[in-house]
Amino acid sequence: MFIKALKHQNPALISATRRLWQQEKIAPDSWVIDVDQVLDNGRRLLTVAEQYGITLYLMTKQFGRNPWLAEKLLALGYQGIVAVDYKESRVMRRAGLHVAHQGHLVQIPSSLVETAVAHNTDIITVFSQEKAREISAAAVRLGRVQAVMLKVYAEGDTLYPGQESGFPLTELDEVVTQLRQLPGIRLAGLTHFPCLLWNDALAQTLPTQNLQTLVTARHSLAQRGIEIAQLNAPSAASCTSLPLLADFDVTHTEPGHALTGTIPANQYGDQPERIAMLLLTEISHSFKGRSYCYGGSYYRRGHARNALIFTPGSDLPTEALLSKMDDSSIDYHLALQGEYPPGSAVILCFRTQIFVTRSDVVLVTGIQHGEAAIVARYDSLGNIQEE
Repeated sequence: MFIKALKHQNPALISATRRLWQQEKIAPDSWVIDVDQVLDNGRRLLTVAEQYGITLYLMTKQFGRNPWLAEKLLALGYQGIVAVDYKESRVMRRAGLHVAHQGHLVQIPSSLVETAVAHNTDIITVFSQEKAREISAAAVRLGRVQAVMLKVYAEGDTLYPGQESGFPLTELDEVVTQLRQLPGIRLAGLTHFPCLLWNDALAQTLPTQNLQTLVTARHSLAQRGIEIAQLNAPSAASCTSLPLLADFDVTHTEPGHALTGTIPANQYGDQPERIAMLLLTEISHSFKGRSYCYGGSYYRRGHARNALIFTPGSDLPTEALLSKMDDSSIDYHLALQGEYPPGSAVILCFRTQIFVTRSDVVLVTGIQHGEAAIVARYDSLGNIQEE
């Protein structure tokens, strides 16, 4: 999906990755991350967000819940990490990093609610009154007041499979009345997902009906005299979409893919954020006219289409097409059209969620200055790997 953008925006990443692979410092099925470019993207996002009065939380799941990189980004000014599930929060807290937003997309399990409150989580998203009562009880036990945010939805909104949740907009008044009777919690925000989506036909990032639902919910509360501090509108946050969110008076959002430049809007390499990661793998074998490279990285919404093949002894890559992956099978290998020698390096660049893969994560600095150096290695879930 992003091979063209990668070649245009960050050819040095391709060269550095190939050199490190030739030196046997990178194994197949490794996402190689250009740390300096990620940080540059992060600064760009913060500059635009400050211009439009939007607060940014840090989304880390796309680059593998990586605490090393998260710490560097937090130092730039991100207001804490958004942990979309409880396992991500565990990784970040073990690393001593601040989790600012928890509970969206996955609610906090009952046994871990008190831990989240005790760790000074800025705000917790709730989908149900039952979860709100658990947070209330935990906050009372700890002698605290916990800020919470409601996820809302209306009929016709976009809800991804496996993510169906939220309070119906039609029941918002009743929900808020019950919530405000609970001690130890404070209603501080509203959220939904996805609030922006890329429209391929129009080549634009556009508001979804979900965003309108969110605005309607805020207006409904305002009519009751309830002002909220946070209108959180995640998905597709980038330098070019932040002004659009500002038009809807959004206060918070949570960039993830924009940090690595792998947003749909950047497939032609024309966005302010630059591509900052690629996948390095290797040809294993050929079978019936196709080459098979080592898998583990497949993500069914990744739109991976093209690969660069560096055959042994050649400095010029050949571009090959990926064969369609069967979603019912494990990605032990990825198939490429054409036959290439085993041991050839394969470089891909597509939209991923590293935390749902088996890939390694290799963090590299100095790429743009010709001084590439590996500074850390992690697995796809944010656990450090030894040499």
